[in-house]
Amino acid sequence: MSLLLRHHLAASHRAAAGLARARWLSTDTSRNVLISRPEPSVALLTLNRPKALNALNSALFGELNAALEEADEDGDIGAIVLTGSDKAFAAGADIKEMKDKQFADAYKSNFLVNWTRMSSIRKPIIGAVSGYALGGGCELALMCDILLASPTATFGQPEIKLGVIPGAGGTQRLTRIIGKARTMELVLTGRNFTADEAERWGVVSRIVREGSVVDEAVKVASRIAGFGRVSVQAGKEAVNVAFETTLEQGLKYERRLFHSLFATADQKEGMAAFTEKRNAQFKGE
Repeated sequence: MSLLLRHHLAASHRAAAGLARARWLSTDTSRNVLISRPEPSVALLTLNRPKALNALNSALFGELNAALEEADEDGDIGAIVLTGSDKAFAAGADIKEMKDKQFADAYKSNFLVNWTRMSSIRKPIIGAVSGYALGGGCELALMCDILLASPTATFGQPEIKLGVIPGAGGTQRLTRIIGKARTMELVLTGRNFTADEAERWGVVSRIVREGSVVDEAVKVASRIAGFGRVSVQAGKEAVNVAFETTLEQGLKYERRLFHSLFATADQKEGMAAFTEKRNAQFKGE
């Protein structure tokens, strides 16, 4: 390869990397999802439909899914934070988009299937909820791996008031988290529940009572991103399997993942650092 060609390829790679970084710094307020990097290893995605209280629609999910998938593929990012505004994480689905849909259209297009693509992201997602997280907004919050809430957070599945039921996982994820009786009450009455109830029932990891819930979520994400990327992804995978298998199958799956991590450089570094009483320098390998 000629020297001139090598310089040309290097310049192209630098330009492509620059464009990728620019996307992470996109704060175009006309977009439905704002993207930033509050820490070098953390992607912060902020829902941005303030006039509609971040009501969810297909356009927003198109942007959100693209941003999540890009973060998942970015080797510099170790964890993702998802948030909304102080007033609303997401106050529900955009009813204007769906009120005239017919059964055949909804069924043939598998409507809402793209609203749950977040569950396939391999890197940890930390949700930071303030204000309303209702309907689809509650379901979006439930898809996060770790959920922090401000004292103002209000959750609920009020779809019954619209003549429908939750369609993006509410009946399934809530039942697994808080049990049948509570989920039945929430789904069939449409009543909201508070941040304190959410913490008591295990819906949220904890309530952030002092300071910004987003800042705290970024701190959590940054700490996670400082560990070995392979072991972090394996930990997320193992916990999720617990919801899908028997205890015996889950234990076997966990053990196989544990064994597999002994093939990583990060395991060697982590254990060597522990015995040598120094901080580990993980490389995600």
